[in-house]
Amino acid sequence: MIPWPYPEHNHRPEDSPPSEEDLRLAALVSQRISIDWSTRRQQISVTVQNAVVILTGVVNDPDTRTTAGELAWDVPGVFDVCNALTLRGRGRGRR
Repeated sequence: MIPWPYPEHNHRPEDSPPSEEDLRLAALVSQRISIDWSTRRQQISVTVQNAVVILTGVVNDPDTRTTAGELAWDVPGVFDVCNALTLRGRGRGRR
């Protein structure tokens, strides 16, 4: 039998601080995005949770969106990439 927690003791995973490995991966992905000529001047935020990279922000074109995702995938240790980048002036981009 598993006890049901009281609401005031509700612990959600998103409240936990990121692990050292997630911080390392976020730094490496951010570095790759910031030095690539096609992505360095774009509004891209990088977060990592459980080795899953989440890219958010706004980019100028679909090629830049694709490149950012590929750069994230190229970092050793990345388990998955959620490319939630949107295209400037077009609303939400394709997934």
